[in-house]
Amino acid sequence: MTPRHQRRLGRRKLLVALGGAAVAAPVAAAVAPYALAGTDSGRAGTRAAGALPLTVVNGTGSFGDADVHLYIVGNQDGRQVRVTPDGTLAPVALSDNGADGYTDYAIGLAGGGETRLNLPYMSGRIYVSLGRKLKFKAVTDGAGNPALQYPAGWVKSDPNYGVLHDCAEFTYNASGMFCNTTMVDMFSVPLAIRLTGAKDQTTGTVRAGGRAAAFAAVRAIPEFAPLVVDDTRIIAPGHGLDAGLFPKDYLAPYIDEVWSTYTGKDLKVTTDAGTFTGRVRGGRLAFDGPAQVSFAKPSTRDVLFCDGALAAPNDGTTGPVAAVLGAGFNRSTLLTSAAQPATDPAAFYRAALTNHYAKAMHAATEDGRAYGFAFDDVADFASYIQDTAPTGIRLTLGAF
Repeated sequence: MTPRHQRRLGRRKLLVALGGAAVAAPVAAAVAPYALAGTDSGRAGTRAAGALPLTVVNGTGSFGDADVHLYIVGNQDGRQVRVTPDGTLAPVALSDNGADGYTDYAIGLAGGGETRLNLPYMSGRIYVSLGRKLKFKAVTDGAGNPALQYPAGWVKSDPNYGVLHDCAEFTYNASGMFCNTTMVDMFSVPLAIRLTGAKDQTTGTVRAGGRAAAFAAVRAIPEFAPLVVDDTRIIAPGHGLDAGLFPKDYLAPYIDEVWSTYTGKDLKVTTDAGTFTGRVRGGRLAFDGPAQVSFAKPSTRDVLFCDGALAAPNDGTTGPVAAVLGAGFNRSTLLTSAAQPATDPAAFYRAALTNHYAKAMHAATEDGRAYGFAFDDVADFASYIQDTAPTGIRLTLGAF
């Protein structure tokens, strides 16, 4: 699999935008991390068929099937759509809002622990909520088309803030299935994906006791502790910063030290385009190599959201370098190695000033992979899998 930092980078910015805009305005559904970055469709030896079998397994041990609600929402050919309980695709419509002002797109689970559906071609998210249903509101977007406002569990005023919920992301089309679990915005419900087809792959599985361990680990770091919302969720630090729950200058000393260090020596960043060599000149980290690219000193928010000064355009040069830098800041590897990306997970998150939230997410999973921040796919540490000839997908809600 080609590392994501060596591919086009359209999805990351979209996902962060989705997370930040969900309560304020209708937004497009997010897609799987590699999907907008290109799905290798030109190199696929086989083509995926439609109506992919989806099996949902309730392994929570704490919630009965009647208390688990499933939502499959997203887009197809530019239209916002959702999957109905009988497995058909339906467009989002303003008339779907009920008397309370919200849609009821919930799909109930079948008794016996497994629910089988058919997943049509689309890009989107599979949401699960436990105990209570989610409130999706159908609205009109800026172009006058029906759209959905998505849950934003990190926003206290959101109607879904008190609901235990989480989601996985996917794009399924003629090129295959591209999917991942995500903690980019928050972590609440342990989710695992098994994808069968040309291979049999699983990712996202939270180890026994991993959820409780993640909550405890984040709670143990004073600056991160406010991100833990009871036993409901852990909010990602970027959203916590925006909500006043996380210090705006938390990473500033580390960022300053990186800038100081590479004023006097070279930083090398290798991507699919080649090796870029950079130094801080005139206040910017400027690289020569396959192209000349440079970056202003990022803020803590820029690092946590992998945006702003670290925004990654789909240009094949600035974007991949930005992704590697974003990963290096979040994993705190930029001061321990002048050759990036670092690829040894034993070297990640070793500094006192690091993304302890992402560290806890990776420690919680069996395979060490997670989407703890938007550039977590650099060097393939994200909980992402793909198959160009899929035969089935299985989403398992893990034990609490």
